[in-house]
Amino acid sequence: MPRLAPGDLAPDFTLPTADGGSVTLSDLRGREVIVYFYPAAMTPGCTKEACDFRDSLASLQGAGYEVVGVSPDGVDRLAAFVEAEQLTFPLASDTDHSVLEAWGAWGERTLYGKKVVGVIRSTVVVDPEGRVRLAQYNVRATGHVAKLRRDLGVDAAA
Repeated sequence: MPRLAPGDLAPDFTLPTADGGSVTLSDLRGREVIVYFYPAAMTPGCTKEACDFRDSLASLQGAGYEVVGVSPDGVDRLAAFVEAEQLTFPLASDTDHSVLEAWGAWGERTLYGKKVVGVIRSTVVVDPEGRVRLAQYNVRATGHVAKLRRDLGVDAAA
């Protein structure tokens, strides 16, 4: 799958969310949006990353960023994840992988030394006009949000 690069138009999407609603990227135009893709709710790495976004949400929102998490999990599993970890941003379900594929976040990766096809842990920042500002692929769950804040110039205390 081709990956997105700065300047690309971010593919629009509408996906169901953990709260029973939906999120549409184009509805967020005019704001900076961090879309992050993760393999599976309630696994150690994905929990760490989601909790890091939760704990950084005030500083990110204070700097004008919205956060949306996307995984291939169904909405019931996402709802359980939101409740278990008290997540305060939308988690969207992409069970058919269409958005993951369009954003370059689905493909071959290495898992415990073996090649598998699945979610490539990725984060894409979309500018207010709907264009990719920053695209990071194969990120590590631990420390990723802190690095992203540094890359975006967002102070943790903001």
